[in-house]
Amino acid sequence: MKKLYPNAEAALDGLLFDGMTICAGGFGLCGIPERLIDAIQASGVKDLTIASNNAGIDNEGLGKLLRSRQVKKMISSYVGENKEFERQYLSGELEVEFCPQGTLAERCRAGGAGIPGFYTKTGVGTKVAEGKEVKVFDGQEYILERGIRADLSIVKGWKADAAGNLIFRKTARNFNQPMATASNICVAEVEEVVPVGSLDPDCVHIPGIYVKRMIVGAPYDKKIEFRTVREREAA
Repeated sequence: MKKLYPNAEAALDGLLFDGMTICAGGFGLCGIPERLIDAIQASGVKDLTIASNNAGIDNEGLGKLLRSRQVKKMISSYVGENKEFERQYLSGELEVEFCPQGTLAERCRAGGAGIPGFYTKTGVGTKVAEGKEVKVFDGQEYILERGIRADLSIVKGWKADAAGNLIFRKTARNFNQPMATASNICVAEVEEVVPVGSLDPDCVHIPGIYVKRMIVGAPYDKKIEFRTVREREAA
């Protein structure tokens, strides 16, 4: 199967529909599939449910889809510095399912492993536990969390071979790894595609069987959420 597509629009062709659920990799602006996000925005698809650690920042990353009002619900662990995310949530325009960060990662990993639910102590006795089944193990309370299974995963990789075997670079692995397996189809954008056999099998983070379509998104302009500099010292 030919997995490499000429651009993001072609790679997403036939996959997008109103009301779908998308698992999106990335953490802040680190390791986000920005070419695929731009293509989703351009498609005009709406009423999306997106599972992602956060929604980027204002008008960057998934923040673009919030600005264009294409997102109906976010399943996230962090609102952070995205003022539009905060505004839409507080005004009731956006449904938000807050989920502890580790629990969100495990929900996506579980979805990819075919595990429909699991018990965790995280969130016991808080609003996170409201409406969820509670079970006692060894005298301790645990809450039931459901695995996440999406219609589409979009992830950002560093290097891939033509078969779709994928490597992430350092902290850009973040949520990309569990998100890649938690859906019916995964589309990846990468910085470089190399011939099959070029990658050390022990270094592959996502086997090619999970990656159905790919694009090369490079070159990228590295964006920084907060630029912090020290004051210039007096001469």
